[in-house]
This record gives sequence, structure tokens and C-alpha cells, in this order.
Amino acid sequence: MNDLQEYLDEQVELYNKPNFIEADPISIPHQFSKKQDIEIIGIWVAILAWGQRKTIINSGNRLVELMGGSPHDFILNHKEQDRERFLDFKHRTFQATDTLWFLEFFQQYYRKNDSLENAFSRHLSPDDKTVENALRGFHDLFFEDENAPHRTRKHIATPARKSACKRINMYLRWMVRQDKKGVDFGLWKDIKPSQLLMPLDVHVDRVARKFGLLERKQTDWLSVLELTENLRKFDAEDPVKYDFALFGAGVLEGK
Repeated sequence: MNDLQEYLDEQVELYNKPNFIEADPISIPHQFSKKQDIEIIGIWVAILAWGQRKTIINSGNRLVELMGGSPHDFILNHKEQDRERFLDFKHRTFQATDTLWFLEFFQQYYRKNDSLENAFSRHLSPDDKTVENALRGFHDLFFEDENAPHRTRKHIATPARKSACKRINMYLRWMVRQDKKGVDFGLWKDIKPSQLLMPLDVHVDRVARKFGLLERKQTDWLSVLELTENLRKFDAEDPVKYDFALFGAGVLEGK
């Protein structure tokens, strides 16, 4: 096990550096320095993060363009007619109905709140070992309004549906992890890196099984908990840093 930890730590050092950013969806929020801009475009790009990374990045850049290069200012101040330009925006199964609800939710939320962090952290208690309750609470908040379209629910995962919640866990990694490597932002302080859970997709799943870090047959919420718990044995305070290692081995090296 020590050999595996040493290898994974080496892989983290290899990939957790600025040259990782350019070809990854995190490059879109890295265009901004204002916290709210990073939060808004960050979560939207994370939610769109399935399929080819180049296509995801193109969709993210298109959203930035549609919001006039200033996501927070646009969200706060746009009028209903300004949403018409988004009607042609599509990304795989993410359609106009979903886009319009994202705009509506963000506008309602940011007119009352300074940061999206509270939409997650308000659901956590000091004793929570993981962000599970934050994910459940954010999903419920996102669809609290009776006008929220039912079809959009498939785009905001929740542990209540046994989903692996890969994209939301990835977004929380971006916002919460704090180091000096220049990739993750570390903007949020009310959620601890030790509470984060692994973003589990087919690539990470395959490599985790190869290394004996995951035995559960399904790729679901319980698998996320199992994998993260095993990675805590290597670093209890920052287990999700190993996302760089497993993702790198699974996708970037093509193994």
C-alpha cells in the first residue's frame, strides 16, 4: 500500500499544476478573478462536463460570450428579454428549458445572497464527515420553486437518487481545495477539504479498481464513499487531491 501511495502522490504532483488547466473545463472559470464570476460559470461548466473536454470548453466559452463576459453582472441585472439569446444554446441533453431555469435560479439566488457557497454549506453541520448533506440540500434548493422544470432535475445530481454526483463533487473540489498549485481555487472556507468526495466517472472508476481502491460493482454513491474512504488512508485532510492522479492515469495517459 505504501508503494501505491507513493505512486499516487507522484501523479498528483505531475498533474496538479497550471499546465493541466488549458485542456480542462476548469480553464473556463480560470478566465475570471471575481469570486461570483468563478462560482457561476464554474458550476455551469461543471454541470456540462460530460463528453469530450474540447466540446465542454467550447460550450463554456459560449456561455461566457452570451453573458457578455461578466457572469455575475449579467445574472444580477439582465432582463427577461435578454434570455432570448440563450434559446439556441445546447450541450448534449442540456436544452433551452434547462438553460432558462439556470438563469432564473441564479438571478433569484444572487439577488439575495453574496456567494453560492451558502447554497451548499447551509446544509452541513459541524459533525458531517462528508459533503453528502450539502449535495442533497443544494439539489432541493435548486428545485424549491414550484416553477422549476422537472426535466432539469437530471442535470443536478443528488445522493438521494444514489447518483455518483461526479460533476457536483468536481465543482466542490474546484471551489474548496486549498493549495498553492494554481489549479483549484480554494475560495470557499465553510466546507473543509477533508469533507470533499471523489468525482467518480468511468475513467476514475477503471483506474481505482485497477489499484484495488474500489470493489463495489456499481458506479454509484456508495462507490464514491468507498473510494474516498480508501483515499483518506493516504491523506485524511485532502483525499480528493488524488482525483488528479486517478483522472490523469485514466484519461490523460490513456490507460
